[in-house]
Amino acid sequence: MSEAAEEAAVLLDRVIEAMGGARREGQRTMVEEIATAIEDGAHLLVQAGTGTGKSIGYLVPLLDHCRRSGERALVSTATLALQRQIITKDAPVVIEAMAGLADWRPRIAVFKGWSNYLCLNRVHGGYPGEGTLFDALDALDAAQARGPSALGEEVVRLREWAKTTDTGDRDDLVPGVADRAWRQVSVSKRECLGRACPMIEECFAQAARLEAAEADLVVTNHSLFGIHCTGETDILPQFGPVIIDEAHELADRVRDQSTLALSAGMLARIARTLRSRTKIEAGDLERAAEELGAAIAPLPKGLVEERPGPLVDVMLLVDEALRRAASAVSDSRADSADKTLARAAVDEARAFIDAWSKDPDSMILSVSALQGAESDLISISPLDVAPALGLRGFGERGAILTSATLSLGGSFDAIARECGFMMSSAEFKGIDVGTPFDPASQAIMYIARDLPDPGAPGLGEEARDRLVELAEASGGGLLGLFSSWKAAEAGAQALRERTGLKVYMQGDETLSALVDRFREEEDSCLVGTLSLWQGVDVIGPSCRLVVIDRIPFPHREDPVAKARSIDAGRRGFSGFQTVSLTRAALLMAQGAGRLLRSGGDRGVVALLDRRLLTKSYGAFILRSMPRMWPTTDREVVMGALSRLADGAAGK
Repeated sequence: MSEAAEEAAVLLDRVIEAMGGARREGQRTMVEEIATAIEDGAHLLVQAGTGTGKSIGYLVPLLDHCRRSGERALVSTATLALQRQIITKDAPVVIEAMAGLADWRPRIAVFKGWSNYLCLNRVHGGYPGEGTLFDALDALDAAQARGPSALGEEVVRLREWAKTTDTGDRDDLVPGVADRAWRQVSVSKRECLGRACPMIEECFAQAARLEAAEADLVVTNHSLFGIHCTGETDILPQFGPVIIDEAHELADRVRDQSTLALSAGMLARIARTLRSRTKIEAGDLERAAEELGAAIAPLPKGLVEERPGPLVDVMLLVDEALRRAASAVSDSRADSADKTLARAAVDEARAFIDAWSKDPDSMILSVSALQGAESDLISISPLDVAPALGLRGFGERGAILTSATLSLGGSFDAIARECGFMMSSAEFKGIDVGTPFDPASQAIMYIARDLPDPGAPGLGEEARDRLVELAEASGGGLLGLFSSWKAAEAGAQALRERTGLKVYMQGDETLSALVDRFREEEDSCLVGTLSLWQGVDVIGPSCRLVVIDRIPFPHREDPVAKARSIDAGRRGFSGFQTVSLTRAALLMAQGAGRLLRSGGDRGVVALLDRRLLTKSYGAFILRSMPRMWPTTDREVVMGALSRLADGAAGK
């Protein structure tokens, strides 16, 4: 064992003692392996199941390395919720345990996107051409007179909070507000007036960045890490070792944040912005907008495999019009604030043109129709984010990817390839430290072998019948994970019409509110699509039955999956195995993982897709999932669910 690993193990003991916890072998292995990888500048994948204590498992060796080396470290997560947990709960415990080891106390800071912070200038009416928060409140008076308004109440709270907050961080506002209300008090980085802002000295976003620049550990999210990796300039402070938590989401999050869009409507709005802000005539930009709309209109929705000539020609017109607009903004005599906002509008469209100018084979181009929009939207995103992650994000530094789901079909290669570990010269290895839970004794995995193969999108009659039977036997406590909205709606309707159970459907309220209701009501049902397959954390009998309708293969016309499959074929690989199967296996593992969230949980994962047993790829998916006790016997699983229901009722 390396010296770094030994020191980290000693620190872990202190942390566990401070928390009043018990030793977990998986967590100890994780600490020792990460400490060694950081010390050696190696790359490591750590699959750590639920209950391992994953965040403590990487914070201990990471902060100990910062103490010994003086190097700054970085943690990136998929969600703001986990960021907050690290900052407010996990890291402070580790820091207190370190207090006796040296006269050193690490500084920790969170690094979020600009729009997560309240803009004081906008709140107080200094934002050019915008009403203040108070004007927005006045505009709601008529609605308030007719009855309470949720938006109005949120605006009132934001007004009061703006007077007292020390951070301006949206996460510090409890309870939170809807996006519509928050947009009235925040700006994007492009919209920020920067040095032209009269309240720059009080700027919350700027203060957060200055704090991060001085911190020993910076906690950020995958989207910002992706911007750092794919952009031309560094947005994150210089850092040494990096931990990627919830790493199974890294590649998708980075690709999503790199996706840019353009439409005729967007160009028309930019033209109006130029006129209102800087008095610039933008007739050529409006003509380019019309030409763009005409070029996009005949294109089929979905992936654009070959760039048609008319679209190539119109992009040249758009590029020229945007260049002239940018030059006119620079020469304008408008005040600096108006020029900043006009430039931001132009730059947003120019970013699309910059991406368009790259090698077409390295980009994904697609067309979609937006509800209520006058024109179709054309989007562009990188085909492969591995080079940016592997070469710029990780490089030769110690880098650790961790998640409860990294090994697919028994191998770490798919995640290592997607996230760029194979692009670097640094060696990498993958380890599975297991889970303190015992899935084989805590849970049953039931595969409905007697049902027909899933057909067209939706939920077949036999599958609906089985869903209702399972729910009735369990007496509720059902989390229904469906592969499409059509199937989810059919499942919810069947449960509502044919059982006496309370059924919550994704979209009825905010996701967090629905999960809270499901957690509080032991015999309710929560039904939804892919948003529920990851991140739902409900301990106890409220979630004792997880039903998955079918293997969630990407839709055959999904632009990203289709483009990546075509690219895999060009390189001599199977597009199905490389893209569709690995994605489906990841989601199946994540979905099944919703069941066991503590050592005391008991339940059933019911899979209504017999292809897991009848198709050759089924074995790959099953190897990726928790090792629960398997059965295809309907009577056995119904009896088990009835006993679980009786146990829940007896509490």
